[in-house]
Amino acid sequence: MNIPATAVILVSSYIAAQMLSDIASLKIGLVFGLAVDMGTFIYPVTFTLRDLVHKSLGKKNAQVLILAAGAINLVMAAYLTWAAGVPSAPGWGLGKEFAAILAPVWRIVLASIVAEVISELVDTEVYQWFINRITRRHQWLRVLVSNSASIPIDNLVFSGGAFGWMLPWADVWQIFLFNLVVKFAMTLISLPWIYLAPDKAGAE
Repeated sequence: MNIPATAVILVSSYIAAQMLSDIASLKIGLVFGLAVDMGTFIYPVTFTLRDLVHKSLGKKNAQVLILAAGAINLVMAAYLTWAAGVPSAPGWGLGKEFAAILAPVWRIVLASIVAEVISELVDTEVYQWFINRITRRHQWLRVLVSNSASIPIDNLVFSGGAFGWMLPWADVWQIFLFNLVVKFAMTLISLPWIYLAPDKAGAE
């Protein structure tokens, strides 16, 4: 099978962005005075990367990638939990720091993975619907429409699942709103990327 190098780069970039955003989401920062999980600034690009994978490898492969990314993130969280629990060597003085920073908060991890899988699968369906029912032209509009459907779903599932009843609801609302603004901003910035991959999606 001859897999284009572009597709390999897109798939690896998607997985990397998913993993980095899940790790960074363990920190809630203050940006412009608003509470925000720090994965917010890299995670939005996964929606456009997913669109690029869909475009170059088709709907079924995009769906496989979404589920694989969820499984990989789950394995990563489990491995970090195990690594944090292993006693540190006597000469290594950062065991507690490692555990404090990288040992995942499982509620946040599970909320993040569930939100990713649900929203990205919705993105896949809307993207394919746009191709099948609307037009294969205006590729930037495919990305805008599919991301506009999936981003609020991702935001709602993640914010409520990760922080509901744990943080004050005012902070949860801040996280939701700030995430929404950043994700839509990143969507607009990344729209031109869709023209970087060959169009193999087809009608499925």
